[in-house]
Amino acid sequence: MDESPQPLIVDVISDVVCPWCYLGKRRLKMAIDKAPGGPIAVRWRPYQLDASIPPAGLDRRTYLKYKFPDGGQLEDVHARLTALGALVGISYDFDKITRAPNTLDAHRLIRWAYAEGAQDEVVERLFSLYFEEGRDIGDHAVLAEAARDCGMDHETVQAFLAEDRDIDAVKAEIEQAQTIGVSGVPFFIFASRLAVAGAQEVDVLVKTIAQARAAG
Repeated sequence: MDESPQPLIVDVISDVVCPWCYLGKRRLKMAIDKAPGGPIAVRWRPYQLDASIPPAGLDRRTYLKYKFPDGGQLEDVHARLTALGALVGISYDFDKITRAPNTLDAHRLIRWAYAEGAQDEVVERLFSLYFEEGRDIGDHAVLAEAARDCGMDHETVQAFLAEDRDIDAVKAEIEQAQTIGVSGVPFFIFASRLAVAGAQEVDVLVKTIAQARAAG
């Protein structure tokens, strides 16, 4: 009989164009490494900050001017994120980003990666491609490249992306998140019991992991 402990499940609702989600991912990794106890498994759940962006994406500069008329405020946020990211090994380069992508296809890829045990790696790669390299993660070629980099079959992913495969399933998950009250990301759910909103500090996440273990 296998008596190995069951992992504590952490569901993370996020969007891969959310810079706070990238920060939250790195902080969660640090919290998991720091937290005592048994194994922890992370599952990445989809969310779209702006589902109205067309499939081909938009020019990011134009999009940001529309979304954030006060450019100075956005510069302050970027500066803060750059400083916080440096503390966890993220090299944000917002000036490199030229496209505001629709992330539905990226979430489809993340869903497929789960079945291959490559989900966390794919999420990390997509964050890095977008925020550090300025790549368009709405482009099917970029997504297939990311899949290949993470050990998935490049041609299979390309074929899946060309179809409507799992579009409805991803949209249903996003709707479910909204139904339970998620209005911003990242949003962490520990063992289906405790929820934490936002890219919290590492110590907050460590305490929440301990609370989730105690409640189980």
